[in-house]
Amino acid sequence: MQDNARAMVLASFIADSLSLGVHWIYDASEIANEYGRVETFIKPKENSYHPSKDKGDFTHYGDQQLVLLESVAAKNGFDLNDFSARWQKLFKDYKGYFDSATKGTLRNFSKGKGPEDSASPSNDLAGAARIAPLVFALRHDLDGLVKAAKVQTRMTHADPLTVRCAEFFARAACKSLEGTLPSKAVTEVAQETFPETIIAEWVEEGLESKSMDSVSAIANFGQSCHTSDAFPGVIHLIAKYENDLREGLIQAVMAGGDNAARGMAVGMILGAYLGEEHLPDPWVTELKKGKEIRNLLSQIG
Repeated sequence: MQDNARAMVLASFIADSLSLGVHWIYDASEIANEYGRVETFIKPKENSYHPSKDKGDFTHYGDQQLVLLESVAAKNGFDLNDFSARWQKLFKDYKGYFDSATKGTLRNFSKGKGPEDSASPSNDLAGAARIAPLVFALRHDLDGLVKAAKVQTRMTHADPLTVRCAEFFARAACKSLEGTLPSKAVTEVAQETFPETIIAEWVEEGLESKSMDSVSAIANFGQSCHTSDAFPGVIHLIAKYENDLREGLIQAVMAGGDNAARGMAVGMILGAYLGEEHLPDPWVTELKKGKEIRNLLSQIG
């Protein structure tokens, strides 16, 4: 399980980096025509959302997930105050993109609000998708993991459904780590913890789309950052590529829109189930912070 737990975290970071060069391009045909099939890390263009970044770097999502990993390693668990301090320090002189969730949260911190009350009203899935470090550290304490996943999401994203999706991903990742087939894992979590909810409906919609072309399926659900659009597409990718991590992450990118948040959640679940042998060597070796991530994971155990 240790190998799969590492793969879970690495795959989530890799998914973010793989998306970097084409992040928030909503026209999937533009990605295909201009970049071809995105199978390698790409340096963002000057007119992109991430012109200060290089290939193998992260979007602002991955940068926040790295801060969470650093905090978890330093505190040997989740400490909201430590995470919030590191998160604020990240953005003090940040050269990357500031999304609305980040701006809103920073404004609330500047008004003297604490991390329990700092959240923007955002319903972007990214707040729930960056939890792989927590799953790694707390995978043997499900109750503690669920609480931490929800609290870290709520620090920046106040939308209740987005917060609940963090719990969903945490539970599904743990089941996948234990060897449960990802499609079965998401089904069980929906039935056991989220019966008769909109989240269960999204799971069903995602599973029912499994036979569809992924670009088309995700276009139908919605390519945007918003949880209501993004979540069913995540389930589609998890179910369709549950035995093919590489293809799952490529298709997450090729579908366009907020492919970074989408891919981070998919990478976490599929990496947890499939393990490190399913991570292509170039993705691991060319990840700028790959060695640092491995070192931090070794500190946690």
